Amino acid sequence: MYNSDLIDALFATVAENLGEINKIGIAFSGGIDSTLLAMICKNMNIDTTLLTVGFPGSKDIEHSKSVSYKIKMNHKILEIEKDDFTKFSMQIRNEITCKNLSHIENCIAFSYIAQLAHSCGLDVVLTANGFDELFCGYNNFRFIFNQGYDTINRTIESKILNELELTNEIRQVVQKYNIRILQPFLSKEFISIAMKFPIHNKIVSYDDFLRKHIIRKIALSFDIPPEVIIRRKKAFQYGSLIHRYYKKID
Repeated sequence: MYNSDLIDALFATVAENLGEINKIGIAFSGGIDSTLLAMICKNMNIDTTLLTVGFPGSKDIEHSKSVSYKIKMNHKILEIEKDDFTKFSMQIRNEITCKNLSHIENCIAFSYIAQLAHSCGLDVVLTANGFDELFCGYNNFRFIFNQGYDTINRTIESKILNELELTNEIRQVVQKYNIRILQPFLSKEFISIAMKFPIHNKIVSYDDFLRKHIIRKIALSFDIPPEVIIRRKKAFQYGSLIHRYYKKID
């Protein structure tokens, strides 16, 4: 497998998921995953609006402003009001049966994304979910690196199953906004292709703090700002400060 094969697969899975849809939003943090997805859509001439949510002063809001300006794409922001957050987050928690903290926080975050999308007249939102699972983006892949490639592959498969479960929960909570969440990098076809790439294309050592190397190499072929390519992973709920404020009321 070559980088060009993965690039072809990236475009193919986005095109397949969208079909005839040509107006979308993208859940956008300004990280490498959402920025690469944005640039793919831009290259496909899809009418795209970047959507960012977070508390005032959060890293996601500040970073996404800078990146969206540099890649010259339409960008909308929803700043979360602290006074409304408690009631809103408790409402979301009561709508789902899941008690997993990370899942609850993601559902809250995507509920805000759905709100923002609806206010922009959008009914389809794409996310770059799947990259971290398939290409060893999470930090805990470092801690199992010395256990061997079989362990890493089993962990990838486990994380994909967890992400698919989260996908269903997110779809449940955004229904009331008439928003469809599409996750092209979690399609069976794309997962199959991604799993064929050797582990050393994804993570190289216990001390590998960047990971997702093949994704970063591909990003170099797009006009993505260098600071995005070398930026370390920060989960959605952390970059938006949703985790910090939810923990205070949980």
